[in-house]
Amino acid sequence: MADSMMKYLVQVEEARQAAPEEGGAPSAGPAYRCAAGSGSASPPDVPGLDSCWDIFRLSVEKYPGNPMLGRREIVDGKAGKYTWVTYKEVYDTVLKVGASIRSCGVGKGGRCGIYGGNSPEWVVSMQACNAHGIYCVPLYDTLGAGAIEFILSHAEIEIVFVEEKKIEEVLKTLPNATKFLKTIVSFGKVSSDQKEKVEQNGLSIYSWPEFVLKEDGAEEKYELPPKEKADICTIMYTSGTTGDPKGVLISNKSIIAIVTAVDEFLSNSNEEIHEDDVYISYLPLAHIFDRVIEEVFIHHGASIGFWRGDVKLLVEDIGELKPTIFCAVPRVLDRIYGGLQDKYSTSGFLRKTVFNVAYKYKQGNMIKGSKHEDAASIFDKLVFAKVKRGLGGRVRVILSGAAPLSNHVEEFLRVVTCSHVLQGYGLTETCAGSFVSLPNNMSMIGTVGPPVPYVQVRLESVPEMGYDALSKESPRGEVCIRGDTLFSGYYKREDLTKEVLIDGWFHTGDIGEWQHDGSLKIIDRKKNIFKLSQGEYVAVENLENIFGQAPNVDSIWVYGNSFESCLVAVVNPNKQGLERWAETNGVSGDFASICADPKVKEFMLEQLGKTGKDKKLKGFEMIRAVHLDSVPFDMERDLITPTYKKKRPQLLKYYQDIVDDMYKSMK
Repeated sequence: MADSMMKYLVQVEEARQAAPEEGGAPSAGPAYRCAAGSGSASPPDVPGLDSCWDIFRLSVEKYPGNPMLGRREIVDGKAGKYTWVTYKEVYDTVLKVGASIRSCGVGKGGRCGIYGGNSPEWVVSMQACNAHGIYCVPLYDTLGAGAIEFILSHAEIEIVFVEEKKIEEVLKTLPNATKFLKTIVSFGKVSSDQKEKVEQNGLSIYSWPEFVLKEDGAEEKYELPPKEKADICTIMYTSGTTGDPKGVLISNKSIIAIVTAVDEFLSNSNEEIHEDDVYISYLPLAHIFDRVIEEVFIHHGASIGFWRGDVKLLVEDIGELKPTIFCAVPRVLDRIYGGLQDKYSTSGFLRKTVFNVAYKYKQGNMIKGSKHEDAASIFDKLVFAKVKRGLGGRVRVILSGAAPLSNHVEEFLRVVTCSHVLQGYGLTETCAGSFVSLPNNMSMIGTVGPPVPYVQVRLESVPEMGYDALSKESPRGEVCIRGDTLFSGYYKREDLTKEVLIDGWFHTGDIGEWQHDGSLKIIDRKKNIFKLSQGEYVAVENLENIFGQAPNVDSIWVYGNSFESCLVAVVNPNKQGLERWAETNGVSGDFASICADPKVKEFMLEQLGKTGKDKKLKGFEMIRAVHLDSVPFDMERDLITPTYKKKRPQLLKYYQDIVDDMYKSMK
């Protein structure tokens, strides 16, 4: 297998045998980098490019008049066209905001929080932090007051920028957060009640216009301090599936390395970013995925347009903005897929037939190796152009990250969107995109592709789960990453840093499997393993990936424990699919009552059983009882993280009675 992997990988270090002593290091496979690119371990030094501030500053020098940040004009309650501010205009505002931050006593190495949905003000505040070497600390838009209070205190935040509608959430943290917090800045207005409450707690509060002009004309007074590559620019808190959020320390060096790596990857794929490219900013800037992509766009003097913050209006915003690059998490792409499936399945016989013929023809040619733009150009014009128009008509790359994308969704979108659909993988600790699948390569569906430039990777065996990184046929193990894109540690948690950073290798906790072509497939999660009462180990994430492919399953949580001999599951079924089945099988009522119907549960169990058999699962890995929840797992009930990872302890707590009933019903 090693020879065939060399198509996309180059070996940089030999494999390591397991240390025989008790508690010794497990075996590890060879270390690899991607075959494309210069081959150096670090990006080339660019004079004057030492910090995130330099990324922006150099673009202002090169593209001062280019539109940088845009938002939709609202006239009489209706959204109109996008209006833009240029790189130079943003730069001028950034200097004013930076001077105002400094006048509040916050200087290099100080902490500034930003809390709210994506907006031009968010980016301006971040760049003001970058200018003065202040740590920018995003606060999750999707976490409650408990986490906000924790981060404000833990990161020792002195000043916080807040979206107008989120101010009340920050006020709930008073007086506890006032040990460090001294200043609040609203991205909008401030009410007299808010001002009164803030001042009672000994703090200051400003509206955005007040703060921008606070030190009007005094920018020169506050010199920009020198900034080094090793300096921290951001503490990015990861929500985590258990415990308090962890503060990931990200340096200027890491951001520069990943921006350079993404650039080189796109260049190798003939898909470079240009100054006329347009990006729609709707994935949270508080997460590394969107932050890195926006840095890439800023690096090229390209344009970033912001959505209005309402998922129901996202498609309309896309239609108006007409982005060229579209980033998404699988849940967004699942919605697009579901909408298109529904549209074509309910269309007339002729239209449906034409679509199916066009799809099979184009898919067949793409599998044979045709580029997507050459595979069926006539059908692209006649059939698939409508899908492309639905995404504004100009999207040429769709990048999916944060969680695994289903194979059938990825393949479908690769065929019908007339754009490259690429799946990436990375963590906050690796500055997002460590792997990306390659364009025009259908064999990479279901994988995250090879590593990007300047990232080295190896798999480490996990004997207790049966994963062998030294296997000749199918090397599997924990994904370990090394390189300049790595984080600098967890803030105030050296113990946790030492657990995951060993000899320069970051241990991701994800289980990967090398494919024959050198791409990587994420198949499991190291910690999501439990033992059933008969002593069998179950790797639950792997099972969820398999059962997630069953018809009519949108999402599934599989559960078992060492007191029981079998597995049960809670399923979020696909609404359209299940309603269609119910209609043809004499089950009536709204979606919630369809989900509760024993006949429907039996049908779903059959579907899961068939999928398990097809994938040759063992008897103890099969689902023996199922509960159908018509409401998708959501953040409101604290069942998933903002990046849609399942919170297993919280899921068990929420569904405990249902789980108990499922086990009782089998006895």
